[in-house]
Amino acid sequence: MQENSGPPEEPHAGPVDTAHQKDTVPIFNLPGGVLLSLALISVIYALQTLFFSEDTNAWIVFEFGFLPLRYVYPLADQTLAWIWTPVTYSLLHGSFEHLAFNGLWLAAFGTPVYRRIGALRFAIFWVISSAAAAGLHAAVNWGSPSPMVGASGVISALMGAACRFAFGGRQRGYLQAFGIEPPLLSVPAALADRTVRVFIIVWFCGNVAVAFGLPLFGDYAGMIAWDAHIGGFLFGFLCFRPFDPYSRSVRNR
Repeated sequence: MQENSGPPEEPHAGPVDTAHQKDTVPIFNLPGGVLLSLALISVIYALQTLFFSEDTNAWIVFEFGFLPLRYVYPLADQTLAWIWTPVTYSLLHGSFEHLAFNGLWLAAFGTPVYRRIGALRFAIFWVISSAAAAGLHAAVNWGSPSPMVGASGVISALMGAACRFAFGGRQRGYLQAFGIEPPLLSVPAALADRTVRVFIIVWFCGNVAVAFGLPLFGDYAGMIAWDAHIGGFLFGFLCFRPFDPYSRSVRNR
């Protein structure tokens, strides 16, 4: 099966120090939507691991995991799973390590994207980027009977989206420090930024290495759906503008 591989306060006797409270950063400073996403994939994995039988889990993977083989046969001759599996596979995980690894990256890259685009756009972005990742995976593995599960295609899309607004540039860092969202970079401008360019090169080299079977992650590397990662990243990097409310406001001025 392929996996598309992050003290309570003391009571105050006197007046509250409001200045100190403003400077305090919560330990778990994640948006509610990202926490909900992490909770959802964690609960699903816990149910599969602790409560469901092997037969039930096999049925779940077949009905909700993504199988390229499903699209070889006439769609009218099968269940409607071909409709939802390009999205639902992103909610399933094959091991605790797989879940933990994806959870860390989801927290890291989901947070800036969620804060920028909000809950509804984040949910739509998840659905479409999941389908985009599955689409490239199906094209590369056409007719494969191996199911794909995992959120890393979506996480790769979040990484690509973050490259358009969250990386590079001292001035952009100053804006973010004051809670101001920096303008969305065009694709050429993002590629011209050294930080973005190095990140993309390293990220793609890692996935290409996995594609050629280099043992970057031991035995786990053979289970990584590198093509879904690339499909998700390209979608997030090239197609983020329609999801970004700040880019629309700039164009309307």
